[in-house]
Amino acid sequence: MFEYRQVLVRMRQGDSDRDIARSGLMGRKKLTAVRRIASERGWLGPEQPLPDDAEIAGVLGRTPHLPSTCVSTLEPFRDVVRGWFDAGVQGTTIFSALQRNHGYAGSYSAVRRFLLQLKSERGVRATTILTFAPAEAAQVDFGAGPVLTHESGIPLKTWIFVMTLCWSRHQYAEVVLDQPVETWLACHRRAFEWFGGCPSRVTIDNAKCAIIRHCMHSPEVQRSYAGLAEAYGFRIDPCPPHDPPKKGIVESGVKYVKKSFVPLREFRDLADANRQLREWIMQQAGVRDHGTTHEQPLTRFAIERPLLTRLPDVPPVLAVWSEVKVHTDGHVVYKKALYSVPFTLVGKQLWLKATDTVVQAFHRHELVATHPRLRKPGDRHTVRDHQPPEAQAWLEHDPQWCLARAKDIGPACHAVILAMFNNTVLENLRGAQGIVRLREKVGDARLNAACERALAFSSPQYRTIKTILAKGLESEPAAPSTTTAPADTYLSGGRFGRDLQSLLIH
Repeated sequence: MFEYRQVLVRMRQGDSDRDIARSGLMGRKKLTAVRRIASERGWLGPEQPLPDDAEIAGVLGRTPHLPSTCVSTLEPFRDVVRGWFDAGVQGTTIFSALQRNHGYAGSYSAVRRFLLQLKSERGVRATTILTFAPAEAAQVDFGAGPVLTHESGIPLKTWIFVMTLCWSRHQYAEVVLDQPVETWLACHRRAFEWFGGCPSRVTIDNAKCAIIRHCMHSPEVQRSYAGLAEAYGFRIDPCPPHDPPKKGIVESGVKYVKKSFVPLREFRDLADANRQLREWIMQQAGVRDHGTTHEQPLTRFAIERPLLTRLPDVPPVLAVWSEVKVHTDGHVVYKKALYSVPFTLVGKQLWLKATDTVVQAFHRHELVATHPRLRKPGDRHTVRDHQPPEAQAWLEHDPQWCLARAKDIGPACHAVILAMFNNTVLENLRGAQGIVRLREKVGDARLNAACERALAFSSPQYRTIKTILAKGLESEPAAPSTTTAPADTYLSGGRFGRDLQSLLIH
């Protein structure tokens, strides 16, 4: 409007369009259109006052009265390009597609200008600067960290955890090797200990270690993180999905760490990197003049620290909760290690609570199993009482148990069991267990007699002893005479009614 007003003033003074154009205010073609409109409205008469800016803008603003100085070569493809632009396709890709599919012969600069025009038509999205009271809130984020070198020479990718207090801008930062739930919880604890207290609210993004399902209005918090918030007394404030500027304080803090601390430094290992990072925060970042507050973060932190929520006398146990399914072998898997649960829960969904030392399994809020934490993948911890009865019997009734019970039954039974375990081919543990369990049906005396007969026929086997007992042959002489026996004896004596010599005679 200032330029339009200057043009009207010079026209009222009698300057020609050529003189005005020579001064660089406006081109001659446009000056012709402005002079025509000003004459129609009587703005060029010296006796009439100049119109105000609002009236000039209403008439000489972007209206069809003024001819367009330039028509983009992209106008025939406006709808197509607008669709691609709204879909988030980048400019170089749009330029290539226009050349390939539509025979576009213009330049990429024309495409870039056209995209800027489309962007301006969307309008500018206004933002609001949030203000925070001391100890009211902190913001948390991860950023890419320096690449460390392992002892073996393998490069290790790292991340930097940053928590920034919104009022003082004092921050805690830590270099970590991963971003699982355990690391997320442990970094929060160390940050609160670094500050000496806890803010009332912690603003985070929608990382999987904190938020199960991100949503604008009803986000679902990870159970482990919810337990930490309850223990320390802070509220979790997730950002809306795809809207990181909502935690712009820590976003700027992460950029500051990455640009000011990481470059031009050498780190021996993870511990050395964190040592240097802590020194940098206290000696440089904490005493700088902050660009927003124009005060030193540590100076403001001295005011904020007494207002933080007091930490618990006993630090809460960091626990990771995960939902697991019981496999058919009666075990659940956590971090590639196996833990047993009662066999009656096979196929059920359980909640697993894992701390640094203990793993606990819960079914419908009832504790059903407790195990020491295993670290090596593939390790297994099994409680014998969790196994089915038949499995427990197999595990408990080992060879020593069988020999001890056989000795109580009698010397013949002990000799049979010992002979079975001395077999160089078969394990015979189940057969020995079966022989010992026969005492419950026939008693020690009959079982020992049957074992004695089995030994006499050199057949110390479960099937032999069971057959002798089933046919009542345990009371028969172990070495029958060589005289001829009645025919009914041959028919009813069974497999072990006669010895080999009597069979050969007849």
